[in-house]
Amino acid sequence: MNKYLNTEKDIHTRIYKFILNCFRDVVKQIPNTIENTPIKQQLVSSLTSIGANDQEADAAGSRKDFVAKYIIVKKEAKETHYWLCFVRDSVMVKELIIDPYIAECKEILLIVSKIIENTR
Repeated sequence: MNKYLNTEKDIHTRIYKFILNCFRDVVKQIPNTIENTPIKQQLVSSLTSIGANDQEADAAGSRKDFVAKYIIVKKEAKETHYWLCFVRDSVMVKELIIDPYIAECKEILLIVSKIIENTR
């Protein structure tokens, strides 16, 4: 049971805000060049997959399905973390802007890992 349901600590709310704000503050700031296009596509794909699979997990019909969806959320969050670090280290977006999203991604990974562990 989600004891934080409908609060700022609700994982679904937190993931949604992370994706929305990261898209606005990071993805849209990456310069549109031929070299950056695949990087932006990869980041957008992994980022949005976190949210889609979180919502699927929330609607899961069984514990097994719930865990399977959250395992995908975890994998996509790890990939998102990789791309955010790559964007930062490639100096496509200023550290001041991207570092809070890298930190939030790490926290979401920890929370999702704990959800998986507690559900198994």
